[in-house]
Amino acid sequence: MATGIEHPRDLPTPDPVDEPHPALDSAIEPSVPREKGLDKVVFGVTALVSLAFLAWGFVSTGTLADASATGLAWTMEQTGWLFVLTSSSFVVFVIWLALGKFGNIPLGRDDEEPEFRTISWVAMMFSAGMGIGLMFYGVSEPITHFVTPPPGTGEAGNAEAAQHAMATTMFHWTLHPWAIYAVVGLAVAYGVYRKGRLQLISSAFEPLLGRHAHGAGGKAIDMFAIFATLFGSATSLGLGALQIQSGLQIVAGLGDTGNAVLVGIIAVLTAAFVLSAVSGVAKGIQWLSNINMVLAVVLALFVFIVGPTVFILNLLPTSIGSYVADLPMMAARTAAEGSEVSEWLSAWTVFYWAWWLSWTPFVGMFIARISRGRTIRQFVTGVLLVPSLVSVVWFCIFGGAAIDLQKAGTDIAGAGGLENQLFSTLDAYPLATVSSIVVMVLVGIFFVSGADAASIVMGSLSERGTIHPSRPTVIFWGVATGAVAAVMLLVGGADALSGLQTITVIAALPFVLIMVGLAVALVKDLANDPMVVRRKYALEAVEAAVITGVTEHGDDFVLSVEKDPGATRN
Repeated sequence: MATGIEHPRDLPTPDPVDEPHPALDSAIEPSVPREKGLDKVVFGVTALVSLAFLAWGFVSTGTLADASATGLAWTMEQTGWLFVLTSSSFVVFVIWLALGKFGNIPLGRDDEEPEFRTISWVAMMFSAGMGIGLMFYGVSEPITHFVTPPPGTGEAGNAEAAQHAMATTMFHWTLHPWAIYAVVGLAVAYGVYRKGRLQLISSAFEPLLGRHAHGAGGKAIDMFAIFATLFGSATSLGLGALQIQSGLQIVAGLGDTGNAVLVGIIAVLTAAFVLSAVSGVAKGIQWLSNINMVLAVVLALFVFIVGPTVFILNLLPTSIGSYVADLPMMAARTAAEGSEVSEWLSAWTVFYWAWWLSWTPFVGMFIARISRGRTIRQFVTGVLLVPSLVSVVWFCIFGGAAIDLQKAGTDIAGAGGLENQLFSTLDAYPLATVSSIVVMVLVGIFFVSGADAASIVMGSLSERGTIHPSRPTVIFWGVATGAVAAVMLLVGGADALSGLQTITVIAALPFVLIMVGLAVALVKDLANDPMVVRRKYALEAVEAAVITGVTEHGDDFVLSVEKDPGATRN
């Protein structure tokens, strides 16, 4: 059988057209003019609402606490299922994108190489996986689930308590949160690098809203994104303040301290962030962040070496296996199983899903920014696996050390609040004072660098997607983040953590619906991608050509490309 395709130079020159063919990858001009400066509507509304929330919290903390408790009860009763269902759906969704026909679509031009080398890209993914959350929950979540098993995993002290505790921790910290981040990251990266859109959450809704994505509807989406980032960041900063307070009580011997000390810690760290923003020491913050990564690795290696090394090594495969085995049960757990399960979900699973959702504008835009030139398959693989592996190792080291101490008779779970348990674990090993100081330094730098990064994202959303928002806008959102963290802690009263959890769940509810819309808009976008259109053209054209060739010439035919003589000349 003779087959072949005529050389392009032998083909007639196509007629010029005004619009690029949908099958061709070409630079696309923005659909709207790139305005610069502050978006007075987006910034004005979000700033006023944030200030009103702060005024309410500082003037009448009790009424805000009552309203938050009522809001949480309604949210859990009416929409708890929505958090559970959508979070698992996002995992399936991004894996489907990676494995299906969209997997080879690049986040950029067809011939564009990745902006960062794979090793550098993986390293930045690693850094994105670290933060205050891992410091706060590294010990406290595994040990809490070990002593008080999650619903449906048996009574306290059962032989498989450690496996179920680690499986539940992996459920909250591996695939699910990073799948949520991947949805936003993909939508933003595809829109910016493939379609030439602005770096706004609202711009990703163009396939669904059209020009309205840049009107009132789009502004509302960006406002909700700012609120989500504000409360999500404030939650992380509040957790950091709780942990620093606990460290000061242990290391400095301060004894019991009240919420005034918490507010003072937040004020000092917020002032440090504002000072860094005003002085423009961005390189200094980046340098401190790199030092933080080194300190985190050194701390983990220290605990791994002086702690129960063999137990930790055994726990690694056991945790992964238990996670896979328990995944269907954990993903299906809802408030329908009773009030006790509902209360547990609001403190753990639903709180986590809400927290991750509120972090999506920040983390999603970060991973989008570093992933230019990657294919969707490469993006999803990297985003899901790299940070998840970091979390697995981190929790097995710190959670494994705490569980081993608990089994040996050291009451880590009863050492006080969740914020005390890491320090109690370190106290069982050599150099306890030094390692505790390292923890406080780590949390403090995470606080400053986290406020810096989150405030830049909120500033960008406030200033029409600019990469470099103005200094006053960034400072405003940085101070607002610290103030909101203080209010959220005060709302919890004696149990400051409950205030963080309650308001986070309520604030994240509107963004769940935005995330669902974002996923739909992304699929609609990808369905019309030039690579998908070319594949459709190719399959239809080749199939028709082969049928015609075999019908008319048997095995002896040639495939060629030429202009359709019946087509209307432009």
